[in-house]
Amino acid sequence: MPFPSLPAPLQAALDERGYAEPTPVQAAVLEPETEGRDLLVSAQTGSGKTVAYGLAMAHLLMGEAGRLPPPGGPLALVVAPTRELALQVQSELAWLYAKAGGRVVTCVGGTDPIAERRALERGAHLVVGTPGRLRDHLERGNLRPQALRAVVLDEADEMLDLGFREELEAILETTPADRRTFLFSATVPAGIAAIARTYQKDALRIAAGDAGAQHGDIEYRALLIAPHEIERAVVNSLRFFEARSAMVFCRTRATVTRLHGNLAERGFAAVALSGELSQAERNRAMQSLRDGRARVCVATDVAARGIDLPDLGLVIHAELPNDPETLLHRSGRTGRAGRKGISALLVPHNRRRAAERLLQAARVQAAWGPAPSAEAIREKDDARILAQATELAGEEPVDGDLALARQLLAAQSPEALAAALMRTLRAPLPAPEDLAEISDRPPPRQHIQAERGDPGAAGSWFKMNLGRNGNADPRWVLPFLCRRGNVTRQEIGRIQVQERETRFEVAPWAADRFAAAAGRPGDPKDAHIRIMPSEAPLADTPRPRSARPPGPPRRPAARPYEK
Repeated sequence: MPFPSLPAPLQAALDERGYAEPTPVQAAVLEPETEGRDLLVSAQTGSGKTVAYGLAMAHLLMGEAGRLPPPGGPLALVVAPTRELALQVQSELAWLYAKAGGRVVTCVGGTDPIAERRALERGAHLVVGTPGRLRDHLERGNLRPQALRAVVLDEADEMLDLGFREELEAILETTPADRRTFLFSATVPAGIAAIARTYQKDALRIAAGDAGAQHGDIEYRALLIAPHEIERAVVNSLRFFEARSAMVFCRTRATVTRLHGNLAERGFAAVALSGELSQAERNRAMQSLRDGRARVCVATDVAARGIDLPDLGLVIHAELPNDPETLLHRSGRTGRAGRKGISALLVPHNRRRAAERLLQAARVQAAWGPAPSAEAIREKDDARILAQATELAGEEPVDGDLALARQLLAAQSPEALAAALMRTLRAPLPAPEDLAEISDRPPPRQHIQAERGDPGAAGSWFKMNLGRNGNADPRWVLPFLCRRGNVTRQEIGRIQVQERETRFEVAPWAADRFAAAAGRPGDPKDAHIRIMPSEAPLADTPRPRSARPPGPPRRPAARPYEK
């Protein structure tokens, strides 16, 4: 369906950008019943909401003239939760209104307020900003709201989550009563509904598409991994899916810093985004992603709010989000504007149940499977390199190339030259990581019983060639076994430390996984420790202190009074 009747300058801008037909949210706000009404719109992230409200207020701002008047006091105000989103909105509205003579000014935190005041004094048609900075300009008299015809709250639910309710109410109370108000939000929680009731008049509720349906352009993958192999799985996921640009989400700044350093060390062009960075550092990171100098962004949830990167084809959840809203927000960075994307959740096998509950609450269907293996990545590399070499061979040779090629063929065999080309094409690729083999079958019922304290059937016994002669102690043996065998503490039973060896019990459902992981080379500093199956225990031995049931603390023996 083509766009309904629009002012000629906007229609020309859309044609120039290749907009053949509106997205569902754009079509919804242009329906005849929206004329002259306030709108409360919920739609999936990445559905074209910025262009939607830009079109929705076009006739209101331009009138019958089909062109904007000379810039003066702003006609429209757009409030966004973060600096990055505000700058992206400014960029979108600038090209949309460029042919109509539109002037768009931004007012965001972290920039020079004096420069913003001067820009406002020169006049503007649209002002885009963050809540705190806009309120400041209003209170100082730099931003004159008398001519405002429209106010847009973009990502309104995120602004409430970030604690901007007071600022939003202050902004709305200073704007003209006859303005039109557009609330755009991914979800409509109680706080948004309350703002709509207070500051909107007879608002038309629009839910573009099925708000509860899974985003059709995002493919969800749940990748099972060993608990201690998250960073290796991130490396393999980036290498396997080979997106033009990717985002990796972590929960904390410390994890962002560590993972960013590890990726850079492995040869990835990566940048980090977290709350501890200055605005200048954030701007440089974003610019390097947009111009292609960086391909991977490692970020916390707060730092990545509202970010829209071109050609972002992959989102990796290095750490599972706490709630379904965060999962959908993270995933919504990809699959935007009709492009396809992948959202990959790295799920430690001991957290599979939690991940299943999270996906169910988000109403998302994910394909379960192991994280990409090194072998699978090498197979993909071979196919890519072969295609790249074939493409290079098909290009017309430049003057002198054939003569040089004949000299090389006289000195080396064609096979040797082809192998050298393959090595050259493979050299820039970061090496894949060897991961533990994790079954994609759901854990058996006895696993759940064990987590609740029911030990179930007797476990399988193993031994390692280190005992009291090597200072073996359950306090470090237990975490070592978990790390080496890809198991949890709950899956390790009794531990017997003997003179020259240590025997230990592994839960029956985890025995095969433990044996496979322990049989592979581990950390070089632990290479001298060998693990192998063992016969039944020699005698019943108490469980290690970490596995004993909790009880009352022991009181120290009483001591006689001393002066």
